Amino acid sequence: MHVPQRDAELSSLAALGDPTRRRLYEFAAQRRCGVSRDEAARAVGISRMLAAFHLDKLVAAGLLVAEYRRLTGRSGPGAGRPSKLYRRSLRQITVMLPTRRYTDAARLMATAVEAAGPRATRALHQAAQALGREMGEAARDRAGPRAGHDRLLAAGEQVLRDYGFEPGRANGDLLLHGCPFDALTQAHRETVCHMNVELLTGFVRGLKARGVRARLAPGADRCCVVLSGLRAHTPARG
Repeated sequence: MHVPQRDAELSSLAALGDPTRRRLYEFAAQRRCGVSRDEAARAVGISRMLAAFHLDKLVAAGLLVAEYRRLTGRSGPGAGRPSKLYRRSLRQITVMLPTRRYTDAARLMATAVEAAGPRATRALHQAAQALGREMGEAARDRAGPRAGHDRLLAAGEQVLRDYGFEPGRANGDLLLHGCPFDALTQAHRETVCHMNVELLTGFVRGLKARGVRARLAPGADRCCVVLSGLRAHTPARG
């Protein structure tokens, strides 16, 4: 990372040093459709004026983007003024001191796997399933030995959130709005997507949630994998 880029990244992260600003960023980041100043103020428990100040600071730092939209859905005379809404920026910020090139290493490894053929791909999928199983088992441990289905799934969602998948429920499915491996998807999308399927298949097995399965279902602005069957079954015992 060049020095000017590093300094810009550090400046952006410094904007999150204020606890109130950090809570506003986290609230806005979780809302896909954008948040108004009033919503953000209520969520954090501060005045609208103070919320506007911090939200605009986050926009200036490149962490949020602002847009104007009428919340009523109406247009024309009498529809009211558009509201200023804030949502998370697509910009990715990574700072490592001293500089490390892990993304470059991942690109090299993905290229090597693709060049090596089916045997290397199988090894990658096995490794992904093993890691996923560890993640699922960690979620079970977090939920506790007598956890019910809802508590187990909540613990699973938290582990996925910790890994950067940004889960959100929709019609009995768990959509993953983030991909921890997004930097690789431009050049290695098929490799990454199938690795994610195996990773999350292992996760479901480690979680031992009956009926829940990982399936490939690409969608706009989210991970290519969906977890289905969240409401249909209870978790396995043992």
